[in-house]
Amino acid sequence: MIDIDPQGNATSGLGVDKSKVDHTSYELMLDQTTIWEAITPSVCEGLRVVPSERGLAGAELELIGIEEREFILKRQVDKVKKNYDFVLIDCPPSLNILTVNAMTTADTVLVPIQCEYYALEGLSELLHTIELVKERLNESLEMEGVVFTMYDARTNLSLDVVENVKANLEYNIYKTIIPRNVRLAESPSHGLPINLYDPKSVGTQGYRKLADEVIERRF
Repeated sequence: MIDIDPQGNATSGLGVDKSKVDHTSYELMLDQTTIWEAITPSVCEGLRVVPSERGLAGAELELIGIEEREFILKRQVDKVKKNYDFVLIDCPPSLNILTVNAMTTADTVLVPIQCEYYALEGLSELLHTIELVKERLNESLEMEGVVFTMYDARTNLSLDVVENVKANLEYNIYKTIIPRNVRLAESPSHGLPINLYDPKSVGTQGYRKLADEVIERRF
C-alpha cells in the first residue's frame, strides 16, 4: 500500500504511527529517500506500507520545474513491484500531480463513489483525467471500475445515486456495494483495518466480497 494522500488515512488505518516513521511518500516524491527505505510493516501480515505525511499537501508547489515529475512514483515502484502480488496506491481526493503520478504508475484505476449527491459531480472530471493520462502518459492504464461505498438502504438518495451512475456510466460497476456501517467508521480510530477490528461485521463482509470480485476479474 502506497499512501500519497496528505491526510494519511490509509497509513494510520493500517496501524502505522506517522509520527514515528523515518521515511515517507513525501520524501519519496522529492527524491530524498528510496522506496526500499520507505517501506514499513503494517498490522496485517504480508502487507507493507509506504506511509504518508502532511508535507505532501505542498508537494505540488515543490515539484514545479522538476523534469518528468509525472513519473517520479513510477520510477520507484518499478524497482519493487515484482516482489508483491498487488501494489495499491491510495490517492488524495483532488486531481493534482500526486494523483497523476498514481495513474502514471498504475495498471488500473478503481474509483470509490460515496452514495451522496456531490460525489457524482467530480466523477466526469476524474474520468476525463484518466483518459488524458492514458493518451499522454500511460497508454496501458485501464479503468478497473466503480465501487459504491457508504450505501444506506434506508434512504432513497443512496438508491438514486446508484441508479444514476448505472444508467450513465459505460465502465464496469462492481456488484459489491459497501454499506454504511458503524464498525467501519470506528476501526480507523483504533489503528486497525476493519477485518482485524471486527472480522464479523457487515463492513468486513462487504470488503471481502469486493476483494474477491477484484481478484476474480484480475485472474
